Amino acid sequence: MSTLSIIIADDHPLFRGALRQAIGGMEGDHAIIEAGDFSAAHQAAAEHSGADLMLLDLAMPGVSGFSGLMALRAEFPNLPVVIVSASDDASTVHRALQLGASGFISKSSGIDDIRAAIRSVLAGDIATPPGYHGAVETDPESADLINRLRTLTPQQSRVLGMLAEGLLNKQIAYELGVSEATIKAHVSAILLKLNVDSRTQAVIQLGKINTSMVA
Repeated sequence: MSTLSIIIADDHPLFRGALRQAIGGMEGDHAIIEAGDFSAAHQAAAEHSGADLMLLDLAMPGVSGFSGLMALRAEFPNLPVVIVSASDDASTVHRALQLGASGFISKSSGIDDIRAAIRSVLAGDIATPPGYHGAVETDPESADLINRLRTLTPQQSRVLGMLAEGLLNKQIAYELGVSEATIKAHVSAILLKLNVDSRTQAVIQLGKINTSMVA
């Protein structure tokens, strides 16, 4: 049996340890890569192109809610991403799956449920929390917004997430290693795709799909 390579991206060391324990109790050999913020998670995905799975916390330094998921799914389409979050209401699970997640694990899950979810995704299925029976986006505005967000490029998704963190163009340019002019162009494209007039409105739009999340 080949070695499974799994990236654990969570800013809480204790919960990374719990996930590591869950994976360690599974059959076969495992290579575990840990990341404590979104930049490290992105770097891990880039450096381990053959990784079998990423377990991604929705709320961690360097990213705002679903923007990290969108960026990773767009840039690394062959890497299954399973969201791990304390916000496990039906709406949050539904939106995560709509935006490309291969599964969703509640932080309240026991180790056996975590292992079952990981095995399910590795087998090519979609893993959802027990009791989740699907959801429909009842708000037309939210459904339209999700469709618009899905049109963002990986870099645009990262820039939007950083805007939501309150970073200025100059700071974003430094973090991403590009020019400030490049960031301004990304911001302009984001505003156009989200049909808004300012970066503040763009952040408000992103916040609309993150409102139910707490961790």
